[in-house]
Amino acid sequence: MADLKDGFSLEFIENFGKKVHGVYPVFETGRFVEDVTGNGWEDLAFKNRIRRISTVLGKYLPSDFKEALNVLYLIDEKCTGLRYLFFPDFVEVYGLAEENWRESMTALERFTKRSSAEFAVRAFILKDPERMMKQMKTWAGDPDEHVRRLASEGCRPRLPWGQALPMFKRNPEPVLPILENLLDDSSSYVKKSVANNFNDIAKDNPDVVVEMVRKWKHTSIGTDWILRHGSRTLIRQANPAIMELFGYPAVETEDAAITMTPDELSIGEDSTLHYKIKIPNGRPVKVRIEYGIYFVKSRGNTSRKLFLLTDKEVQGGAVIKGKRTHHWADLSTRKHYPGIHRIALFVNGVEAALTEIDLKEA
Repeated sequence: MADLKDGFSLEFIENFGKKVHGVYPVFETGRFVEDVTGNGWEDLAFKNRIRRISTVLGKYLPSDFKEALNVLYLIDEKCTGLRYLFFPDFVEVYGLAEENWRESMTALERFTKRSSAEFAVRAFILKDPERMMKQMKTWAGDPDEHVRRLASEGCRPRLPWGQALPMFKRNPEPVLPILENLLDDSSSYVKKSVANNFNDIAKDNPDVVVEMVRKWKHTSIGTDWILRHGSRTLIRQANPAIMELFGYPAVETEDAAITMTPDELSIGEDSTLHYKIKIPNGRPVKVRIEYGIYFVKSRGNTSRKLFLLTDKEVQGGAVIKGKRTHHWADLSTRKHYPGIHRIALFVNGVEAALTEIDLKEA
């Protein structure tokens, strides 16, 4: 969530304080702003700023959790977007006690429609998984797409920027009834979340996703999209069962070739990849063509990263060829190191051709 933290300007914090003061006159806007923006505020990342705002907010709202929520309910309809994630975070910080359960569930359901309660709900799952998953199953049947998405997104085992749910990494069975209820959802917003949940599960329990695909494939167009998108990690890994289920056969390619020019270059420069494959004569076949780079790491070992070239059905005897520019500049997610880099061409997960380049220091 890089750069999102910049949305919390002094003006934004002051305007929010004025909104609260407008419905709760004893709210001390000036002190609230000072407490939020002091003590290392500039160094705080996005989620840490969310937590700072929600925690300080609790100091200036009524000490009774229910009364504090009633104040927020008077302004929440005017507070929409990711910057207002501190509304559900407030519920996580101050509403976890047993006596606040019902009010917290009502608040999370309400606030998720304005921003998202996907992060806040996880503390409740960790505290009481069985009870919370019953609530999530109820939310999966809600008329509002934001609430249904919360049911799926909130219980993802590996939600980015969220607390991990280790018990669902070990055993995702409690999550599956919720996903099954949403497999034919009318909302693309919900369907994407369900697919992402499946993809999370696939990283720890691939066999579970394979069985779900077997069970639900061809139920509907929407369900097939969810299952296919939710299996993307397994497809990249060329999981044999998934490749078979989605119609990617083993292909004995002919005249497969891959080149990278120039074959010697410096970090930060670009190279051009050329590839060519001839499909054997016969019936049409579904092919997924990728190139994989075995990136040299800081200790001299390598780590492979796949890049998709094409994924389509082709006629038997077809010649598939093309080119792709590859950038060797450092990224926030990948640093390049000098050395011999192997580049392989993959067809339906099987290596078909290989080349290499010599990457030098800039």
